[in-house]
Amino acid sequence: MARRKPDLIFAPYADETAVQTIGALSFENGTSRIAIHGSLDLTRDRAGLAQARTLKATVDAVVRALAAADLPEAVAEEIEAPRTVKNPFA
Repeated sequence: MARRKPDLIFAPYADETAVQTIGALSFENGTSRIAIHGSLDLTRDRAGLAQARTLKATVDAVVRALAAADLPEAVAEEIEAPRTVKNPFA
């Protein structure tokens, strides 16, 4: 039986919009970080195996992208300057 290659819908760190979802686990793409939210139950069946393969392929893609880059020691935190907004209750 041929093993199906997991589908990845984003290239890690390539944009600020793509999301890879596996079950209830989401990898939210960004150019300086990837946020991982949710949970995933890997059941002991074919569906669980398919999800485990997709999870592995997603993490492997992230590791490849990091390993191929000239990385800084740490990503600088982007802090927005405070701004005044109109009081919606006034």
